[in-house]
Amino acid sequence: MDNSFQGLDRFAAGAQYIGGRPRPGTSGRVHTVVDPATGEKVLDYVLASTADVDDAVAAARDALPGWAGATPGERSDAMHRFAALLAERAEDFAHAESLQCGKPIRLTREFDVPGTVDNTAFFAGAARHLQGQSAGEYSADHTSYVRREPIGVIGSIAPWNYPLQMAAWKVLPAIAAGNTIVLKPAELTPLTSLMFASAATQAGIPDGVVNIVTGAGRDAGEHLVGHPDVAMTSFTGSTAVGRRVAGIATSTVKRLHLELGGKAPFVVFDDADPEAAAHGAVAGALINTGQDCTAATRAYVQRPLYDAFVEQVADLMATVRVGDPFDEDTDLGPLISHAQRDRVAAFVDRARAYATVVTGGVAPGGGGAHYRPTLITGAAQDSEIVQAEIFGPVLVVLPFDSDEEGLALANDTPYGLAASAWTRDVYRAGRATREIKAGCVWINDHIPIISEMPHGGYKASGFGKDMSTYSFEEYTQVKHVMYDNTAVARKAWHRTIFGDR
Repeated sequence: MDNSFQGLDRFAAGAQYIGGRPRPGTSGRVHTVVDPATGEKVLDYVLASTADVDDAVAAARDALPGWAGATPGERSDAMHRFAALLAERAEDFAHAESLQCGKPIRLTREFDVPGTVDNTAFFAGAARHLQGQSAGEYSADHTSYVRREPIGVIGSIAPWNYPLQMAAWKVLPAIAAGNTIVLKPAELTPLTSLMFASAATQAGIPDGVVNIVTGAGRDAGEHLVGHPDVAMTSFTGSTAVGRRVAGIATSTVKRLHLELGGKAPFVVFDDADPEAAAHGAVAGALINTGQDCTAATRAYVQRPLYDAFVEQVADLMATVRVGDPFDEDTDLGPLISHAQRDRVAAFVDRARAYATVVTGGVAPGGGGAHYRPTLITGAAQDSEIVQAEIFGPVLVVLPFDSDEEGLALANDTPYGLAASAWTRDVYRAGRATREIKAGCVWINDHIPIISEMPHGGYKASGFGKDMSTYSFEEYTQVKHVMYDNTAVARKAWHRTIFGDR
């Protein structure tokens, strides 16, 4: 497939999307989007200034009363039209996502885009089911009920690894609950976020409900997080940056949702299906070239299966086809940038001093930011390669003896986003799901996500949930309403304040 993409000039001229209209940034600073598969320029655009952020927040604030006041059915209908329009334009979205990220076209067509369409359809339906606790007389003299109301203007920051899906995860629950939003995508990958916002407008979602500012984190991002008219911040990215975001948000007493880094363990017990575990490890480690906070990064294999697992995974990794994302035979695309490729390579090169690189550990020739699938053994549990988030196609394998040891090792990092356990024993599986401290634990699989179930972490992986109806808890205010049922002017409890009984 030709990897050109028509109409790129419209992104250069409209890298911001504010009040239902594209427009250029006003910072005067030009940023270049680069195709990581070739190293060639895709487009230049002007980054957002703090004034652009102010305009986007103002547009969202102006749109809030009308959108929050719409009935759930009205919001639902608009979002159903939105889902249909995304499905109609699926190929355009897949092409743009592959171009800016270097993702294999198979992945964007079969994972990123269908997942986003499904998520949009899910929240279109969920918009009609935003409910509080049923009414009741919890006091003998009063009727109480709970309302869930929009928070207000949401300021969200999304990462570069899944630009389209992350835009959806931020925007959809927020607007389904009646909020309006300003989203700052990563400046490396703005294309599909802008397309997503434009499609929302075309589907009939009112101007100003969904706004995009494409700017640098230190400028546009921090200004958005600290903006006095932004009622909630939702951030997905590294734990280090998440701490900075948290500091700014909490200083202005905002609601805060953080989905941060991960270092997912992949625990293989000695009764696991060896073939399933090996295939699952390769797929789980290499999805999106390992640039996934839930990717399998630490495989702990019970000693009877350890040697065979290492051999089989190495053999499978050797079959992975690295190359052009627009070649449908390509399995693994480039990393997001040459800088990220070099960062991953540096982790592996430092590990050579204390561990063994079984396969991979090299960058193939050519102009792209590619790196071969890499398998490492012999590392200590406290080593950098085991503890740090690498965000590349690197899997470290360590042995364990007892079940207790395997589960303890799985929990032995600061992170707790996702994990998997591989066993044919229902009791082992149940123990793993109870004892592994992570927001998602898969049994005999690793990576699948669904719109109906929540995604979010424990520990240094953050707090709050994306997707599912649980995400409404992030994007709504809970209000208790209490009615007096007695029509009595002088109530018995008044005497505790004044007067006689």
